Amino acid sequence: MLGAVCALLIAFVVVFAMHKPAKSGRSAPSPREGGGLHVSGQNIVEAGGRPFVMRGVSHGYAWHGGRDGAFADIKRLGANTVRVVLTASTGAGQVADVIAKCKANRLICVLEYHDTTGHGDQPGTVSLDAAADYWTGLRDVLAGQEDYVVVNIGNEPYGNQGTDAWTADTKGAIARLRAAGLRHLLMVDAPNWGQDWSGVMRDNAPAVFASDPRHNTVFSVHMYGVYSTAAKVTDYYDAFRRTGLPLVVGEFGWKHTDGDVDEDTIMSGAQQRGIGYLAWSWSGNSGGVEYLDMADGFDPGRLTEWGERVFNGPDGIKATAREAAVFGGAVAKA
Repeated sequence: MLGAVCALLIAFVVVFAMHKPAKSGRSAPSPREGGGLHVSGQNIVEAGGRPFVMRGVSHGYAWHGGRDGAFADIKRLGANTVRVVLTASTGAGQVADVIAKCKANRLICVLEYHDTTGHGDQPGTVSLDAAADYWTGLRDVLAGQEDYVVVNIGNEPYGNQGTDAWTADTKGAIARLRAAGLRHLLMVDAPNWGQDWSGVMRDNAPAVFASDPRHNTVFSVHMYGVYSTAAKVTDYYDAFRRTGLPLVVGEFGWKHTDGDVDEDTIMSGAQQRGIGYLAWSWSGNSGGVEYLDMADGFDPGRLTEWGERVFNGPDGIKATAREAAVFGGAVAKA
């Protein structure tokens, strides 16, 4: 009788074990699982978990593609990131070459699609949906580059008209990139020519972030004449701090056609808060904004006043940049 009872108990335990949910010793996979640059709270972190703070500049590759030395020059001056301008005419082979140059020079590569700039105000520009077409067409080139590449979906995707559509259109573009299998950290620019003076991105960032199934989107504000005082800069920074969402200054200058810029507070405030910044731009500006060139004639030995400020000034790139851990993680040296 005892043997029969024992046998019955053993059978019960076996059946129970077969139907009990398995314990793996870890939680369910997160949407970001698989590594790469990703959002953690308000920070951008690398696959190993170390925070990565962007310190770099933009390079107008789509207009100055022959200036291949720019990648090495920007790195040599201390940057850890380069933001690279692409347009519809920039093909898959060129994008692959850009990524290779970024990696060879130990730079994180922010790829930005420029044809959306000022949509609604600027004739000849395209929608964020068209930008999504561009990125999904590059899926094979971008696959496997999640440790090195950030996809900046569309530069300044609205001017000052039609900005109410920014939220839905940004969500739609994110959804299309994720459906196509892109696992990268995504960067979305604000409307109002990037400056978000109307607060559309600031107010709707939580909904946009929540719409990303990987929860891996960083918000980019561009700071020019709208950000003319320390209070305007810090108020915007602190609005994102209160929401707990990640922010970068995807572009900024020291002066512009819309007024003076408080670049000192932009840089010092970003450093105090662990916010990345990407100054505009390395060289080759035209149309009356040549004052935004950092290197005269693409020559790193002839930095302009703006270039000296960004690279060598207080809270500048040389003083604050730290190389990505994927490349070794040393503080960048000029």
